[in-house]
Amino acid sequence: MYKLSATLNGHSQDVRAVASPSPTLLLSASRDSTAIVWTRPDDKSSWTISETYKASYMVTGSQDSLINVYVIGSGTDEPAYRLIGHSDNVCSLNISAEGLIISGSWDRTARVWKDFKNLYELRGHELSVLAAIALTETEFLTASADKTIRLWDHHKQVRTFTGHTDAVRGLTLIPEIGFASCSNDGDVRVWTVEGDSIFVLSGHTSFVYSIAALPNGDIVSSGEDRTVRVWRDGESSQVIVHPAISVWTVSYTPNGDIVSGASDKAIRVFSATEERWASEGDLKAFDDLVASQAIPTQSAGSVDKSKLPGEEALNTPGKKEGENKLVRSASGAVDVYTWTGGSWLKVGEMTDAVGTTEKKTYMGKEWDYVFEVDVQEGAPKLQLPYNANENPYVAAQRFLGQNDLPMSYLDQVVKFIEQQVGGVNIGSSNEYVDPFTGASRYQPGSSAAGSSAAPSAASGYSDPFTGAGRYQPAASPYSASPTPPGAFSDPFTGASRYAPPGTTVTPPPPAQKTKTLPVRWTLPFRQCNVPAMRTKLLQLNDAIKSEVTISVISLSKPELGVLERIFNFLQKVSGSVGPSKPPSELTWTDVDTVLQILARWPEGQRFPLIDLVRLLLFFAPLPAGAPPNASSLILEALLEASNWNNLPKVSEEQPMSKSWETNVLLVLRAFANCLQVWTDGTTYGANDWISSLITSLNALPYEYLSKTQRLAYATLLLNISCVGLAKSPDSLKNTQYQGYVLKAVQQEASDSETAYRALVALGNIVGGSQNRDSSLLSVVEAVPTRFPEDRMRTLAAEIKLFLTG
Repeated sequence: MYKLSATLNGHSQDVRAVASPSPTLLLSASRDSTAIVWTRPDDKSSWTISETYKASYMVTGSQDSLINVYVIGSGTDEPAYRLIGHSDNVCSLNISAEGLIISGSWDRTARVWKDFKNLYELRGHELSVLAAIALTETEFLTASADKTIRLWDHHKQVRTFTGHTDAVRGLTLIPEIGFASCSNDGDVRVWTVEGDSIFVLSGHTSFVYSIAALPNGDIVSSGEDRTVRVWRDGESSQVIVHPAISVWTVSYTPNGDIVSGASDKAIRVFSATEERWASEGDLKAFDDLVASQAIPTQSAGSVDKSKLPGEEALNTPGKKEGENKLVRSASGAVDVYTWTGGSWLKVGEMTDAVGTTEKKTYMGKEWDYVFEVDVQEGAPKLQLPYNANENPYVAAQRFLGQNDLPMSYLDQVVKFIEQQVGGVNIGSSNEYVDPFTGASRYQPGSSAAGSSAAPSAASGYSDPFTGAGRYQPAASPYSASPTPPGAFSDPFTGASRYAPPGTTVTPPPPAQKTKTLPVRWTLPFRQCNVPAMRTKLLQLNDAIKSEVTISVISLSKPELGVLERIFNFLQKVSGSVGPSKPPSELTWTDVDTVLQILARWPEGQRFPLIDLVRLLLFFAPLPAGAPPNASSLILEALLEASNWNNLPKVSEEQPMSKSWETNVLLVLRAFANCLQVWTDGTTYGANDWISSLITSLNALPYEYLSKTQRLAYATLLLNISCVGLAKSPDSLKNTQYQGYVLKAVQQEASDSETAYRALVALGNIVGGSQNRDSSLLSVVEAVPTRFPEDRMRTLAAEIKLFLTG
């Protein structure tokens, strides 16, 4: 019987990984981007944070695609080694008894490292590699979001294990048998290395995130159902409920204690040895905390309180470990109990969530809730669908992704959901999205809390790629209406928002309808987080410098000085608003230095440099001393950096790698910033940019572009039309350009924002070139059918008037 031994609090966000290589050492890693070393003098003493423990190495992987190796007790927080090879988030690490490091990544590969150098790349999975372990010095197992497990001999795949019906999240060795796996399908499976599935352990009611084999042969697993479960002889022997939504990770100490990390920021140690149990007071406090969790009624389906048994039902023993029971308390509340360790444990109280229990339909699917979120005055409200049995982080990330809102709003959306439904969820979800905040990592072109270009209260909704809100071209994208007195300026407002009791929210007056076309303002990608960009670039430079084979291409001292000057300039000007002509503090030498670095850095490390060029094109488009062919030099550098000439080879069988996809996206945003219309009527990027850009775009395979790439592409087409109206009308008649716009309007079937921007470009073409081609009528009329939005219908109607007038 395991009971709480200790609770360790030190992280500020979800704890995502724990490990305990000795009874007196515990390591933890968190979404807050920190790893903590915990120590104690013996296994009966309390854990404390330590920086002096003398050991060998701690290995961490992160969202920046790097693996860092630290010497514990070295007195420095700088890694002794950086392992470079992955091109996306490193989400799994395992160390073999022989000292091999095996890593798994969202880039669909696993890598084996020996002596801190890449030994093998294991390539074959179709989706992210979520777990990887070493069987021997030459045999390895990998598990993936493609639902398969694969066995490798050296770098060759020799066997595929199938059986899970969803992403496989964890692996652990089972001595004398083989290994065990856990999955989003809610099952734990035990396998032989030969491929036989021996046991299927069912009991979790949602995703199973982590798994470990205890020294006594038991298996322990953790998941989204708030539990750690102990399995013995193919059966659940104990369920340990946590006061948290997600128990992300589970491990053990060499003395057999269980260690867990969860979404409530806490690390907990549970022991089966009574002398290591927490005090009676701490045990009661833990049970009370678990019992105090609110659980929405919807997670248990339809509940008729009048037919529920009273507390006398707790006198009847449960039939199996983990069985749940609803009981009507003396006060009339509905309490939730779980049978664990031979007794009923209260794990929460059912609460009626705010709103109706009737199902809502959204996008052809039924939901428990569909909240209306008013993100911008005068703009259509966004729909936030949510099921009572899903993780709020899952719903929040889905909402932000579908509406192109910054991930820095994730916590705000989660709080909004929790305020509406009034409880913590237990249950499963049919859709997995690994929730992460991303707040502390560098995301090119996005904003983070504290960035110098955070969205203003006046603008409400902030598009993560433009910083100007969902595109509404009735006025300049830089204009902002004043916030109504007393209005709430949080981007998540509207009819369903939370308001303290006794207060009222006055809705803003309806926006007056205005004519949309012609649109004359270009729409730039101007948003940035300068400190994060600087940190990321210097971090990548340190990694390059530490790799002997490529250290020669690291930044020189003069180059570091140039970059520092550029970052200081951007920090100063990036908070400005309005399409005004920027100052000319920087020189061509500064810009050319960035282009030279970009030309020599590896593909996987180029993204912050490309993003830096994007910002320079917007904030410093006219550097002093620029040669006559400056635009050609920048264009050629960006095309080369993004491997542009190979884009025609992209297909379903040969998709872009993650780093290539990112680089192309950032180049498209940079191209969009090459074209600007300023308030004094002057333009930047007319004849010297447009013709070259139109020629280059012929290489883009639209049907294979990602959603964000298509949005950037449509924005570029829109900006070409704006500059064409202002300075270069012949470009509007360019048949190649018109073909690009028509293709985007006709082929875009999933993202309304991309379709809208392409349709605005078509409207500018039709109006600016006086094109009366009646064959365009069917093209224009089809768009509101695919995207039945008021703005689409209004814009299409205006274009039809041009065509028929």
